[in-house]
Amino acid sequence: MNQLKSNPEMGALLSPAESDRQDAGYAHTLREIAQQPITWLETASAMAARSPDLVRLLSEVGIREGAGAGSFFLTGSGSSLYVGQCLAPGYQEKFRVPALAVPAGDVLTHAEASLFSHPGLVLSFARSGDSPESTAAVDRFLRERPRARHLIITCNAEGALATRYRSDPRVTSVVLDNKTNDRSLVMTSSFTNLFLAARVLTSLDDTASYVRHAERLARASADVLSGCGPLANVARRDFRSAIYLGSGARYGAARESALKMLEMTGGHVFTFAETYLGLRHGPMCAVQRDTLLVCFLSTEPIARAYELDLLHELSAKGLGFAKVIVGSQIPEQLVSDDDVMIDIGTPSIDDRDLPAIDVLVGQLLGFFQCRRLGLRPDAPSPDNVIRRVVEGFAVHSPPPSVS
Repeated sequence: MNQLKSNPEMGALLSPAESDRQDAGYAHTLREIAQQPITWLETASAMAARSPDLVRLLSEVGIREGAGAGSFFLTGSGSSLYVGQCLAPGYQEKFRVPALAVPAGDVLTHAEASLFSHPGLVLSFARSGDSPESTAAVDRFLRERPRARHLIITCNAEGALATRYRSDPRVTSVVLDNKTNDRSLVMTSSFTNLFLAARVLTSLDDTASYVRHAERLARASADVLSGCGPLANVARRDFRSAIYLGSGARYGAARESALKMLEMTGGHVFTFAETYLGLRHGPMCAVQRDTLLVCFLSTEPIARAYELDLLHELSAKGLGFAKVIVGSQIPEQLVSDDDVMIDIGTPSIDDRDLPAIDVLVGQLLGFFQCRRLGLRPDAPSPDNVIRRVVEGFAVHSPPPSVS
């Protein structure tokens, strides 16, 4: 945090006393965005230490590299669901088994269409673990698919998700460091640490490599934070919509980044996420001359070729007032004077890990636009339409089966 004070953008925000930052309504959000590089290192170290337990857990459900017989079911609500969407492609590639990210709400409303009929590993993600769907989805899985095993990853040691299943041998719980339990309304460091924690499952055979990946991500994110001036400038423009593009694992990052802009602007900026190829099938009509385009550029050659084609098409049609492009080795001819290029530099960080950086960029864009609108990033919903934890609601039980 102290290193960021030398950056003009961050320095101006961090120089006031903590009490003044709280009065201005951004103390929690700024701290939680800025702490991500160091928390990623701490999370990676803690998860590497849990690797023996996690190896046994995968073994129990028959999941092993390249020849597994089990399956992954990743669930959460809102941002926590998007954590699962960022992870699922990497799990399928590593283990060659199904990996589906499904909203926790679907488990409650359409259980038979959502629950796997064969045993697998259910991963539940949550910041607080106190949203109604969090425990209700796990309860239904335990009741209706009793052979499945569960891995809960949460940021709140006191939350219902972390405490309710302590005596159930089918459930393994991982609680991240309390500093990742974001106090702001929006999830920032909670999201990226949940993502990074679960990435360890693809590196249980080489946790040293997993820790090195986290170190590279931390260095790259520190560079983004220290050089965030261009992001701040484009985020302060007067635009009415922002569209986020991503492929594979990075589509989940696009969805999370779109949500960050929507939440932090109290709905003033219309947002949505789409895949590059999907944009042509109707959604391109929403790209107006005052639309900000945020483009996560793939490291995979085939995906990247399709993405570059679309970006050239958007430029040729004069769509969008500016692009923010995040990736490695970004072609200079792709970038106009109004665009912002976030070049990660090292190709050793690939699409499976880049959601952490993508989402950091999305957080910064939302933060600075929130401030431009005169809102408070810690609580950007003036009328409390949305809150940090979803309000309680009735959980309806399915009717008894007829024998």
